Amino acid sequence: MSNRPKNVVILGSTGSIGQSTLDVIRGTDSLFAYALTAHSRLAEAALQCQEFSPHWFVGTCEEAFSARESLPFPSETEVLIGSQNVRQVVQDDAVDIVVSAIVGAAGLYGTIAALEAGKQVALANKESLVMAGHLVMRLVNEKGGTILPVDSEHSAIFQAKLAGKEKEIKKIWLTASGGPFLRRTREHMASVTVAEALAHPTWEMGRKISIDSATMMNKALEIIEAKWLFGLQADQIGVVVHPQSIVHSLVEFVDGSVIAQLSPPDMRLPIQFALNYPDRKTAVAETFDWQQAMHLDFEPPDLDRFPALGLGFEVAKVGGSSGAVLNAANEVAVSAFLDEAMSFADIVPACRSVLEQHNFETDPTLEQLIELDRWARQEVLRWTR
Repeated sequence: MSNRPKNVVILGSTGSIGQSTLDVIRGTDSLFAYALTAHSRLAEAALQCQEFSPHWFVGTCEEAFSARESLPFPSETEVLIGSQNVRQVVQDDAVDIVVSAIVGAAGLYGTIAALEAGKQVALANKESLVMAGHLVMRLVNEKGGTILPVDSEHSAIFQAKLAGKEKEIKKIWLTASGGPFLRRTREHMASVTVAEALAHPTWEMGRKISIDSATMMNKALEIIEAKWLFGLQADQIGVVVHPQSIVHSLVEFVDGSVIAQLSPPDMRLPIQFALNYPDRKTAVAETFDWQQAMHLDFEPPDLDRFPALGLGFEVAKVGGSSGAVLNAANEVAVSAFLDEAMSFADIVPACRSVLEQHNFETDPTLEQLIELDRWARQEVLRWTR
């Protein structure tokens, strides 16, 4: 590649990861926002296009474009309507890296399209691997693409594992903040309100991910993601609670050495690392002041209080279609809780119920996964009130 800026496609530019990615691009001249996509927040997307002048913008929600004439997209940006255009954009020869930042199952299609073209993918959409890890990693091997993790935990593992050889890794440890209910009893979980669940103590995240953190379903999904991303067995993955969210994860080697990656809880750092890899650039995010006192706490997770973790280990062990079913059930359950149609305490039991009922497939096709995703979403609605 020449000395030109690296062309970046951001799938989901108006979400929290998309906005943080644009903040990283804003702070450097080595990256160019070549294309942006968004679903329905078109006014915000138009302002982003005004600032960054991408070659393309794709609006994936056709209904949202009914008043398109009033949206101030710049003339130099070609506007495409419909999710089918995502494939055209990510597979463009000029694209260097695709940031997969769409939340939920909807992000799978853009990830697959980019990997089919052998692109480098900065993956923030953990659902791509949770739902279809065997298919995604098969594409990586067949087409020559690359996945660079953007989740803070998986970015930390990626960085820490560089200290040794693959065969020398004994176990990885994903850190979990514990969310807002780390000290709350199971009995008190039944009365959790939406506002309480959204009040994460250390991270600023979207609504869905905040609820996943409160149930620790986010960590369950990260266990599954790590299994596929790093080629591990389920028993090589552990979880440790670390409320400060400073140590983002650890790699334990066979000789007993443990390598950790530390940084302030700011998603711009793992995004910047992925976009510039294998180089490191001057920090866009805040850095530590090592002259200030701090302390770091670690403790084992309470699997009785956070049963989602058990689901994560189970699904990582059996693989197959279970990840797609768990993810779909959780997405609908979280949405129902946010709409006050399901209690917080019912989110994980609903997911387990649907998971146990489904017709398990050992090596499902993409079409089978899509059908199971649809089925699981319908099944979990039985739990709504």
